Amino acid sequence: MKSLVVALVGQPNVGKSMLINAISDARLKVGNFSGVTVEKTEVSFEFQGVAIRIVDLPGTYSLNDYTQDERVTKNFLENEEYDIIVNVVDATNLERNLFLTTQLLSLDKKMIVALNMMDEAKKEGVCIDEKQLGNILGVPCVKVSAATKRGIGKLLNRIVDMVHFKYEGSKLTFSEPVEEEIEKIVNFLKEKRYKGDENYRTLALKLLEEDKKTYKKLHDEPIWIELLPIIREALNHLYIHYDTKDLSEIFALERAAFAKGAVMETVRFEKKDVKNFTEKIDSILLHKFWGIPIFLLFMWTLFQLTFEIGSIPMEWIDTFFVLLSDYIKVVFGDGALGSLLADGIIGGVGSVISFLPNIMILFLGIALLETTGYMSRVAFLLDGFFHKFGLHGKSFIPLVTGFGCSVPAYMAARTLKNDKDRLITLFIIGFMSCGAKLPVYVLFAGAFFGQENAGNVLFAIYIFGAILGLFSAKILKVVVFRGKDEPFVMEMPKYRLPSFKLIWHTVFTKSIMYLKKAGTFILGASVIIWFSVNYPKQPKLEEEYASRIETMQDEAQKSKLLNELNQKKLEYSYLGEVGKITQPFFTPLGFDWKLSVSLVSGLAAKEIVVSTLGILYALGENVDEQDRSLIKNIKNNIEFPVAVSFILFIMIYLPCFAASIVFAKEAGSYKYLVYLFVFTTLVAWIVSFVGLHVARYLT
Repeated sequence: MKSLVVALVGQPNVGKSMLINAISDARLKVGNFSGVTVEKTEVSFEFQGVAIRIVDLPGTYSLNDYTQDERVTKNFLENEEYDIIVNVVDATNLERNLFLTTQLLSLDKKMIVALNMMDEAKKEGVCIDEKQLGNILGVPCVKVSAATKRGIGKLLNRIVDMVHFKYEGSKLTFSEPVEEEIEKIVNFLKEKRYKGDENYRTLALKLLEEDKKTYKKLHDEPIWIELLPIIREALNHLYIHYDTKDLSEIFALERAAFAKGAVMETVRFEKKDVKNFTEKIDSILLHKFWGIPIFLLFMWTLFQLTFEIGSIPMEWIDTFFVLLSDYIKVVFGDGALGSLLADGIIGGVGSVISFLPNIMILFLGIALLETTGYMSRVAFLLDGFFHKFGLHGKSFIPLVTGFGCSVPAYMAARTLKNDKDRLITLFIIGFMSCGAKLPVYVLFAGAFFGQENAGNVLFAIYIFGAILGLFSAKILKVVVFRGKDEPFVMEMPKYRLPSFKLIWHTVFTKSIMYLKKAGTFILGASVIIWFSVNYPKQPKLEEEYASRIETMQDEAQKSKLLNELNQKKLEYSYLGEVGKITQPFFTPLGFDWKLSVSLVSGLAAKEIVVSTLGILYALGENVDEQDRSLIKNIKNNIEFPVAVSFILFIMIYLPCFAASIVFAKEAGSYKYLVYLFVFTTLVAWIVSFVGLHVARYLT
């Protein structure tokens, strides 16, 4: 059976995902492209005796290197093996979409243009002569509608037919000066009878566009010495003609002119005086006064659904794993193996899986915002304000999500396609205090400000963290990710009803990827934490306390001695030793070894800070932020300025292990986790140090 590999290419929001679902009901295979977090979707099926495999490449506006998606798509089209390109375009916005088409034509590969969304184009009075457009481009054009599945069969027939015919080349032409220089280079290559992998016209065009790979390849060949003066003369001609030396600008103008000309010859617009559906909705959602409040309402609703509704199954999952841990201890006993399985492995895996309901609800909300076309409006509304701090408008969603949990927040940053925008956002998500930090805030606020002022203090903490995050983003933009802002095209796609099949597929695949990514690494981290808390063993200490506990008749005294034993064991454990080693680092902030140990334990999970303090103050590990004894001990043993310094450090320093692992995966390298550790620790130390001395001055 003959096999056929199809590269599905198109700009964002042209309906590629919906088209690939309409083409085949076969199960989609989803993963990541090698070495990056960009998703790779494939579908395989049989049609007319041909085994077809379609690779859905990331949506991209052009074949540049500005974003990770663009690099992945460009790398695949230039280096991977495939038989034909299917370029999906939005028939309602043809001129903009044809810009990418002109770049694809330059690749000199077999290609079909799928004019998608013809049902919407018809409603808007857009009439396209697809045969004439095909004659202009030099490749077949097929009208389709992924929503109604019209034209799908014709498109598949065209794909199969194209394999049996020799590709004659595209008809992409440029202005007279460019064509003149292309012809000079082509004639020279013909005279030299140069043998290469590409045809002469494609090679000439790449040389004029200063394609780096082409220059490197030809640089080591003998022909380069004679070719270089011809290229220099050609470029000087273009510089004079266009009055600029920016080749990307020159060829962008050329491609835009070709696309505009093609549309003028093949597209007819029937006059419509009434506003379409998208314009009516935009008049409300993009209103200069009500636009942002409406968006904040949407985000507040999504935020509430994520962490209110998600908390219900989260409690069920927590209860299940608690019961499972108890059962494991019954089966394997309270020894090292039982503790490792129950407290280490099951506890760690359970902490990851418990976030799953939140993640599924979050991605459901994001998928709805994206598929309906509202996400681009969000970027438009907020980009101006966020840009002042070096952020993108789409950064808002992961940052707001960070107030609930950093794990889904880091994953939500995938909506940012530009590398710098995504990395800056990832670095400051931790400044948005997650729900796990709340018990620590409640404990210290109750101890030092009283219950009547605790709410105001909590609000101030959250607002201060957010403001600090924005200014940190600005510093990162200026110092680390400095340089000229890369161009970003902000598109306003038309509003569409979401495809529930596509949304379910998105939510399901992202959830599975989360479990695979986070679960495996968290398992190892949980074992390390368990080991550092439980070792080295203190047999003499345990025997001493065991004999003392046996002699006690009063249950309260027994409980007190048991708490003291746990305190001593934690103090002499590897975790306790690490806390003591790091104490000199924390001494200028006013922290004693107990606070230092609690911060180290907080790397596993921030809520553990409270239970660690409970153990260290010999109150047992089951205390919470409302425990009066713990509040009393905190107030009696910690000065107010030190408490302020401690809260500020908790607010900023490295997130929990689960979030840290997900951060590293989403950032694309574990080196970024090292940078995050250094960055957050340094900022936390400086802010805490300043906070300590300001509090001392004021009190």
